[in-house]
Amino acid sequence: MGTGPIGVFDSGMGGLTVLREIAATLPSHDTIYLGDTARVPYGVRSAETIRRYARENAEFLLLQGISVLVVACNTATAVALDDLKERLPIPVFGVVEPGAKRAAAVAPRGRILVLATEATTRSGAYERAIHLHAPAATVVSRACPLFVPLAEEGWVDNEVAKAAANTYLGELRTGTRVDAAVLGCTHYPLLRETIAAALGGDVPLIDSARSTAEDVAAAVGAGGSGLAKRRFFVTDAPERFAAIGSRFLGAAIESVEHVDVPSLRG
Repeated sequence: MGTGPIGVFDSGMGGLTVLREIAATLPSHDTIYLGDTARVPYGVRSAETIRRYARENAEFLLLQGISVLVVACNTATAVALDDLKERLPIPVFGVVEPGAKRAAAVAPRGRILVLATEATTRSGAYERAIHLHAPAATVVSRACPLFVPLAEEGWVDNEVAKAAANTYLGELRTGTRVDAAVLGCTHYPLLRETIAAALGGDVPLIDSARSTAEDVAAAVGAGGSGLAKRRFFVTDAPERFAAIGSRFLGAAIESVEHVDVPSLRG
């Protein structure tokens, strides 16, 4: 494996929660993040278009000298990960498999809840991945689309967020309980406490971002440059990305560069 930076891309800023965990786990490794903010959301696009976007994002990051690629987008992981693994000369990680594997270990014969966007829920990617590791598990998927704008607005623990969480999840607290829940969207870790309370407080929550960082760390090792460099690129609205993205990253984003990724197609 090369010694270049770890590349991370997402359709927007949600993937910063994955970068946050990678930086915490591998503090000495340089990282480069690309948010495709000009073309977000990916969930409404066709599979062919999502694969094209993913290839373009990967090509840009390869030109920056990355040695590992992390697809920090559940939709892109579900649709384009296999294509990227076949095409790219470097290791490629997605966010579905690590979370699914951890959930299967926590509740191999239990009832596993997957909280995700509508597109990821429709794809069935988490169900397939969980059943690869735990064929006897029962997987329940629940789309929670309002969690995304709530996270970006910073409304993660107010009455609006609590009402949304109770609407989506309240019946799971009072009815048949779940044994584990997967946060299957990169925005959802910001609402972790609100989600936990809506589920009753004692359901283990599996953060796909954290599980992905652990897998990347196991592959690349503990080396690095000492003082890590964090570079950020977006395809649109760098000021907004810096302002809102700091909540996802848990740290200030000092500089964001604009790039026209589609121009790489020539």
